Amino acid sequence: MAGGLHHGDDDLGENHEINVTPFIDVILVLLIIFMVAAPLATVSVPVDLPASSAQPQPHPDKPVYISIQADLSVSVGEEKVPEQGLGAVLDKVTAKDYQQRLFLRADKGVPYGELMKVMDQLRTAGYLKIGLVGLETVGSAQ
Repeated sequence: MAGGLHHGDDDLGENHEINVTPFIDVILVLLIIFMVAAPLATVSVPVDLPASSAQPQPHPDKPVYISIQADLSVSVGEEKVPEQGLGAVLDKVTAKDYQQRLFLRADKGVPYGELMKVMDQLRTAGYLKIGLVGLETVGSAQ
């Protein structure tokens, strides 16, 4: 016959360990949300960029993109810019911060002369820090 001792105490002992499983679940959900939301935060002006094999550089928190499309229309971010109004739009976007770096994106089909016209407008407006944007490739240049 088997018998057991009963002390009359049905409570379990206290557990002093932290359960990290819910924290990991929350972190994974946040990771998925940011992975889905990150592509939506970029500029959606369609531009066919040329490729570059240069080392990628760190990007600022809120970059200002100037896009030249194949039809030679110019946009600052998502906003279309009138032909001679680039300086005024940039002054509004950058709050006249002439030291801020601007990123110039141009379609492959844009003639070099048109690209230089836009760069001249930027220089005339007082913006001298201009970065050219291209597609990043791994290995040799195309």
